[in-house]
Parts: sequence; structure tokens; C-alpha cells
Amino acid sequence: MFNADALNQLRQLKSDIEESKVVFPGTVKATNGRFGFVALDEGRDVFLPPEEMQKVLPGDRVNVTEQEVAKGKTQGVIDGLIESRLSTFVGRYLVKGKGHFVVPETPGINRWIFVPPKERMNAQPDDYLYCCIHKHPIHDGKGQAKVLRVIGKAGEPGIERALTLATFDLAASWPAPVVKQAESLDEATIEALEAGREDRTDRVYVTIDSPATQDMDDALLAEPNATGWALSIAIADPSAVIDLESPAELEAFNRATAIYFPGEPLPMLPDTISTRLCSLMPDVKRLALVCDLQVNNDGSLGDYSFHQAVIRSRGKLSYDLVSNLIEGREDEDIKALPDAVANSLDQLHQAATALRKWRSEHALLSGDRPEFRLRLDENRRIRAIEPSVQNEAHRLVEECMVAANRCAADFLAKQPSGLFIQHPGLRNDRADNIRALIEGYAPHLADIDATTPQGFQALMNQTTELEAEVPVKTIISRQLARAELALTAAPHQGMGLSAYTTFTSPLRKYSDLYVHRVIKAALWDTPMKALSSDDLLALQSAQFKARQAANSLETWLRSDFAKTLGDEPMDGAISRTIPAGFFVRLEANGLEGFVSCKDLNGKYSFDPVTLRLIHNKNGRIFQLEQAVKVSFSGVEEERRQINFKLVDAEEIPVTAGS
Repeated sequence: MFNADALNQLRQLKSDIEESKVVFPGTVKATNGRFGFVALDEGRDVFLPPEEMQKVLPGDRVNVTEQEVAKGKTQGVIDGLIESRLSTFVGRYLVKGKGHFVVPETPGINRWIFVPPKERMNAQPDDYLYCCIHKHPIHDGKGQAKVLRVIGKAGEPGIERALTLATFDLAASWPAPVVKQAESLDEATIEALEAGREDRTDRVYVTIDSPATQDMDDALLAEPNATGWALSIAIADPSAVIDLESPAELEAFNRATAIYFPGEPLPMLPDTISTRLCSLMPDVKRLALVCDLQVNNDGSLGDYSFHQAVIRSRGKLSYDLVSNLIEGREDEDIKALPDAVANSLDQLHQAATALRKWRSEHALLSGDRPEFRLRLDENRRIRAIEPSVQNEAHRLVEECMVAANRCAADFLAKQPSGLFIQHPGLRNDRADNIRALIEGYAPHLADIDATTPQGFQALMNQTTELEAEVPVKTIISRQLARAELALTAAPHQGMGLSAYTTFTSPLRKYSDLYVHRVIKAALWDTPMKALSSDDLLALQSAQFKARQAANSLETWLRSDFAKTLGDEPMDGAISRTIPAGFFVRLEANGLEGFVSCKDLNGKYSFDPVTLRLIHNKNGRIFQLEQAVKVSFSGVEEERRQINFKLVDAEEIPVTAGS
């Protein structure tokens, strides 16, 4: 038996060991395997073996110590949980013998989690569930889950959308205070707010949009003058209806953006506001923030001004109708247009043509990449995928919106508070590869400094028509940084502009709604609250989550539709390359699928400069934009990745430099 002194010595030894132990804080990163890593705050990763990974969840903030397992090799040992950031997750209910489990759909949780009897909510096998962690596995590696809601079963109509909402913690309904606020608004609210605004109800504004659109943000008008055109862009003004920091405003900030899920969008604002009282519907009075600007004959912008106004749109016109009018076609709908509307559309087209010409010469235009529209059936799955053609009417609206946004950016740059969209151009970590690409395939452009706005613009313009062995511009375009929100003006390299923001979609994007508040506060002393840097991070994070959710649902629906393709060869082009293979985008429907190097004869090496896959012996090449024929070979269900088999490919000549 230990005596008191021995026990005290043992306690002291244990205390000394604890005090001498070096503990590192970090964040758990999961992998596709059972192991993981802790990304230490100091900037390096520590390996977590399966038995330690079993104690933690993706995103957990933990303390970890390092243990040497071989000469020069260490692994992490979990020392304690600081914070668990995985609040909820989705999964499928599984009964195995007497055990009831949820099999998580969340990437990185590669285990079944036990669900105790009192936390099962009568879930049945194969139900999709919305759960939270009931007991964290930190102590013994055996976590427990609690069922918060049964979502439904695979195959049920709309289960894909419901599961996506739950996966990304997106609210399908409105909080009670938002509902109450929306219900308190009506046409009388709009009438009461008309006082003190410019009455522009006699002017010929029209909206150009898709027939199904209900949340109409903008209406346009153009008139010729001595030096070009007076262009007027009226934008819906929800900031007049929604009080600052009211429930609807706070919910809009949390949602950040409307999400255009196939078949059923998830709006940022309640329908009462977004599709009724603030939507610029035809033949009713609506509140608008108007940007009047001078478009000169050469497409440059002259003076601009902002106005709080009341407008009455003269019509909701489809893109096809306006395009037909521009192209000189005649049909009954065009003949029915009032002369004043037809004349304004003609002037809008002329002004937009001048604007586009100026941008092509002094800024950067994005190419018209083929787009596709998903048509859903009664079960909310894809019935067909159809090309969505961008016509002259789409380009007309785009040019008017870009011009108005440029004016807003110029105005905000002179204010103490603002919100901008910045784009730094090339990714910093790809600069050396791109420099090597230019030196190898366009040496006459090697002196261009692509880190400056002027240099980046020159590089992108001069590689547009460049004839080279590799598609230089496409390779560069695959290695650009992501555009981000910023509180101060900064160049938008991707558009070739010194500053840019957006304010033309306040019914759909919170950032645009905020810009409205900044403009109105500066001109008319209306209330506003400046965004902090933390607010900016939260807003950007919510935007990113919305994009992830939309992409996730579309990927799911597209992967299910791919199963109907059959085994006939299909034409496509290589859209992305990675060391393991390449992705092909089909010409007919835009579906993207993966061709693995494992299914090709021989071994291939990946060239990070040209983004080519090159056969190690015969030099056969696969590169971006290369025409290929593929056939459907299946879907990897866990990642919902479409897989193709290569049938044939355009031959890329092998040169000495390849």
C-alpha cells in the first residue's frame, strides 16, 4: 500500500509532467480516410491517427501534443477539446441488430454515430435525419447523436432540396418576427412613402427579364441627347420599406443572398416585399432608387446622379421579345408595344452597344460561356437540360447594370463607408507557373506585369486571339483569385475596372441593399449602420455557403439525370485537368464528368504550367479545351461525381517542348 508521502510524490510527478507538456491549439481537418490532421494555429499540420481522430469531429478546436513514433516522424495526441463547431449535421438512419445509428452525410465524419432510445423521434431505417451531437466523443471515442427532425426518405419528391437545406443549415421558413413585419406591410405603406420623392410615373421605364421572374429589381429608360444618351436605371428600393436593423433586415443579412435552387428559389426577403410591394411590376406605382447617367457616343460615362423616385413600369418584357425587336423581326407582341416603349428600347440598344464597345477597348469582357437551364418534372428531378442562349437583350441589360454599378462604386469611393467587390487577378501561389507559361508560349508578353490592373488587362486582352500550342488564356483563367467583398475601393481585375460594386439587385443580395443605405445616407441623411470587418466576414461566409448549397443541389440533380444518358458516345471538351485525370463538359447539356487516368493506357504526368496530362512514354497529351468523345460509365454516389470513359480525342501534336 502506498503511504501518504508516496501518493503525494506521484501527484507531484503527474503535475510536473502536465506542466512540462507542450500543448498546441489547432483545428481538426478530416480526410476521406479514417485518419486526419490538426491544423495548428502556428501554421503547420500534425497527423492524427485513426484512434485519435475517433475522439474528435471536423472543425473541432482542440489542444494537441506531439508524440514521436519513428525517427523524424510524429503524430498528434488529443489533449483536450476547446470548442466543437459542428452544431448540426444530416445523415441516414441505420439499424444494425439492437444498435440504432445515424450515418453522417457530412464530409469527414467517417463513422456511424449511436442514437440513444430517447433521442430517436420515431425515425425509421433509411430516413434522412437532421441531427445534433448529443454526446461528444472526446473522452472515449464514442459519440452520440440526437435526432432534431426527420427529413424524409430517398426518392420522395423534393428530398434533394430538403436535404440540401438541412445540410447547409438554411432556413426554409421565416422567423415569426419577420412574418409579422411582412404582414404589416401593404400598398398603403408604399403610398405613405411616396411623399418627398420625384414623381417619374409619366416616364417610359420598362423591365426586361425572364417570364417566370417575380422579384424584378430594375427598370430601364434611354433618351438620345446631343452627346449620346441619357440613361436612367431605376432599382427597386426595399431599404425604404425595411427599417434599419428590423427583423427582415437582420434575416436578410443572415441569408446574404437569394439562392436560385432549380425549380424553387430560396428568397432573401419575404414574398410580400420581394415579389409584391418592392418588385417593379408593370402598371403599379413603386419606389425606386434611380441612377441617371450620361452615356457618351464613344460609350464612356459622363456625369451621374442618384434620385429617390416613384415610377410606374410600362411593361415586363421578355428577353426574347426585346431581342426580336432589336433584330428587326416582327410579331404581334412587338406590334402591340407602344411607340414610346419601342423607341426607348431602340435607344437602350444603341447606348448598350456603345457601352460594350468602350468596355471591350478599355476594360475586360467575360466570354459568353454556354449556359444550360434545368427543367424539372413533377418529382422535382431533372426532366431535361436545355441550352440557355444569351441574346442581345441579355447583353443590353448587362451593360446597363454594369454602368450603373460603376457609378455607384465611384460615388462610394468618396464616402467614409462603402462596400466594394475587389478582384486581385492572378492567384499569388500560381504566379511562377503563369510566368513560366508566358515565357514558354508567349514570350513577347513576358515583360507585362500582370500584378497591376493595366498589366493584367493587357495580358488577358492580348492572349484572347493568341495562337499557341496551348490555350494560354484559358489556362490563366483557371488560376485566377476569387472576387471578394471589401470595405475600401480596390481594383476589380477580372472586369478591368479601378473600382466596382453592385447595387442593382437589392431584393436578392444583402450587399446591394447595404449599398443603397450608404448612398441614401450620404445624399439624404437616412439612417444606416456601417459594416464592421467582422460583419464583412460573416456576410462573405454566408454568400459562400449559399453558393455551396446551390452547387451541391445541382450536382445531386445532375448526377441523377446522368444515369439516363445510356452508353452512346457524346461530344465534349476538357474543362479541367488534375493529376488524377480530367473533367469533360458535354456540348449538348453542359454535364461535367471525370475521366480517370486509371482508365487510360499507360501512366500520365501532370504539368502544372500548361495544366496538361502527358503520357510518360508516347507523349500523348490531354489539355484544356481539347475536343473529346466520351460515354457514361457511372456515378460515384458518395461525392455524386459523374464518371465518363474516353471513346476518342482530338490529337494534340507532340512537340519537343511538350
